[in-house]
Amino acid sequence: MGKNSKLPMWIEDKGLPFKCTGCGACCTGSPGFVWLKETDITRIMDHLKIDRQTFLKTYCREVNGRYSLIEDEENFDCIFLKENKCSLYHARPKQCRTYPFWNEVIEDKESWDSEQIHCEGINHKDGVYFPKQKIEQILNQE
Repeated sequence: MGKNSKLPMWIEDKGLPFKCTGCGACCTGSPGFVWLKETDITRIMDHLKIDRQTFLKTYCREVNGRYSLIEDEENFDCIFLKENKCSLYHARPKQCRTYPFWNEVIEDKESWDSEQIHCEGINHKDGVYFPKQKIEQILNQE
């Protein structure tokens, strides 16, 4: 979803119910990629107070000319997942900040509902509704 994009029609004006439970499941479980944009790299470097070369060498892998955070080789935890919490929560990458409102998750109701397998906060009984405008704001942030 780029700037000025419209969310899929199936999403009602009141939005989607979600509550982050802090379970950490979105940061572990299977191999994957947390792709980094330049703004993510800068934000995380500033947060960690390290230079670019150190950050990339210590915390990233290069895949097809793009950078992704590394993960634990045994359990696939994100390198920044500590005691089921993100150790750089306020500086986390855009990909992390926009979950679970990713295109493939919100493309239709079935995708949203099936993502509950990976995220107990989707449709959570104590979840708050994220209105369409708020979801678009989350997706358009850098």
